[in-house]
Amino acid sequence: MKLLHVDSSINGANSVSRKLTKDIVTQWLRENPDTQVDYLDLANEAPGHFSSDAMGFRLPPSDALPTEAQQRENALSEALVSQFLASDVIVIGAPLYNFAVPSQLKAWIDRLAQAGRTFKYTEKGPVGLAGGKTIIAALSRGGIYSTSEAGQAMEHQESYLKTVFGFFGITDIRIVRAEGTDLGAENRSKAFEVAEHCIKAVATRSFEAETQAA
Repeated sequence: MKLLHVDSSINGANSVSRKLTKDIVTQWLRENPDTQVDYLDLANEAPGHFSSDAMGFRLPPSDALPTEAQQRENALSEALVSQFLASDVIVIGAPLYNFAVPSQLKAWIDRLAQAGRTFKYTEKGPVGLAGGKTIIAALSRGGIYSTSEAGQAMEHQESYLKTVFGFFGITDIRIVRAEGTDLGAENRSKAFEVAEHCIKAVATRSFEAETQAA
């Protein structure tokens, strides 16, 4: 089994989402010790924003890429999507920045969204090609968004990740939230307590068994 551990927070050792992903991976390895782990730090190794040079994977295979920039960008996209497709479990740290995911994380996902690799178009509409994987998203939020319709309408973090990975055909998407972390020490402590309880559930085989039985 292969697990891809992805962080995207720019806050280093002070990052809430980095702590959560570390705890998730630790718990997963406790339950599945034979898992091979790859690590991707998008704050330090972020692909460039999607550009015309990065459109090579949308061209027919027979079309040669004329410039070095296009060849370099295409090679990067190929490496990232191949790494993703080779992984059985993907643990993603996603802090909420200005109501959405970090641009570094969005740039990575833009490289994964390749017709013929993670999805395809058919006469009946798009079909995901990356099914059978597990996504565990560790979400950190300074405020509280999940408990009200207004808050849910403002966040484009959890909703975006569920939508895009669902578009890739992934149905096993597990969420760990730590929210309200900037609302005082008591709220921060409670957020970590709730998140740690959730981690013990989502990073175990029992969770998988329960979801399949549901």
